[in-house]
Amino acid sequence: MFALTNVMRDYPWGSATAIAELLGTTPSGGPEAELWMGAHPDSPSVALTPDGPVALDELISAHPHSMLGEDALAAFGARLPFLAKLLAADKALSLQVHPTLERARTRFADEESAGVARDAEHRNYKDENHKPEMLFALSNFEALCGFRPCAESADLFRSVADAITAAGVLVPALLSELTMTLNSRIAEPLVIRRAFEALIDGGAHASELVTVAAAALARAPEGGLDASLRTVVELSNQYPGDPGVLISLLLNRISLAPGQAVFLPAGNIHAYLSGLGLEVMASSDNVLRGGLTGKHVDTPELLETVEFASTAVPFVPTRTTSLGQHVWEPPFAEFALQRLEISAGSEPVPLVQNGPLLVLAISGSVLLDSPRGDMVLPRGGSVFVPAAENPVMVHPHANAAGETSVVFAVTVAG
Repeated sequence: MFALTNVMRDYPWGSATAIAELLGTTPSGGPEAELWMGAHPDSPSVALTPDGPVALDELISAHPHSMLGEDALAAFGARLPFLAKLLAADKALSLQVHPTLERARTRFADEESAGVARDAEHRNYKDENHKPEMLFALSNFEALCGFRPCAESADLFRSVADAITAAGVLVPALLSELTMTLNSRIAEPLVIRRAFEALIDGGAHASELVTVAAAALARAPEGGLDASLRTVVELSNQYPGDPGVLISLLLNRISLAPGQAVFLPAGNIHAYLSGLGLEVMASSDNVLRGGLTGKHVDTPELLETVEFASTAVPFVPTRTTSLGQHVWEPPFAEFALQRLEISAGSEPVPLVQNGPLLVLAISGSVLLDSPRGDMVLPRGGSVFVPAAENPVMVHPHANAAGETSVVFAVTVAG
């Protein structure tokens, strides 16, 4: 087992306190948006080894068989297949989508052949992997996730038109066009795509509509707007004139309670709005943005990547084992998440382990025990466990007497 030091990303949308409060650390004084835990080469964790600190991707590359196990090595190659992040949002993240594995490989090769620098602002593909992901809510968490049925979007845009009319302002032509499109009697995926394109390609007309719509909705009496319409006002304050503000009305608006999780497959357009969560994904940083951002937006590539179909919110159910392990298993091969609660005097519980493990303690402290040794994992601590070090038992630790320790672990899907 190797204790880890992880990389904090300070994106401006991040909370200054949420991650520090969760882990019991001292805030940096700036935004703490994402704590990366894994071996992605852009921000690898550092493992404490008997020979000194070593980047986790380098450690795995040097010992792939013992670190990953034969099954994971055969399935995913000599790299850790998953990446975990603590994510703390005080304002909305970009509206985004992730590619399929086949598209990531093809487009990454295209950009490499074209000589596009990997750190170029206009580069789309940072690596050749896909990025299916799951978000587990650690606090109340607000998000947009996938397209809602066209009839629901049509009702929302009618409410926007009513608010603009009530404000004594002429309804912009683009809004009338959107309402007509959403009421079309053609195939729903085509309707969604046309409405989406009208906004993202709308230029100054879309920007004006965002401004007019948000101003009109902001005049509504307190409590007079539903969550989706309030989101328009909130997003407009954060990203004035951005077409993503009104694209939000095409998407499912969701509120997760702590302990709920959703999965996000390739093609699912989404945006996290606020809250603290544990995000688990295939190890990739491939993101195509579609709004709510000052970063590069490649509209043609985005349109080829998005799945234009309405969908139910893809919640991930919890499976509780006979040993008391709470497990979330989205339909992806790269990862599964588990949560353990250990109290003083309770029996040790094994970690579900299908190859390598990442373990994080967010409350109390525990003793991790394996055939090769043991390690105390305090609150805020994280550990990488090689596949060869199996099984790992989680014991209560004396320092946690009187409190319940909570541990999360990520492993390859079984």
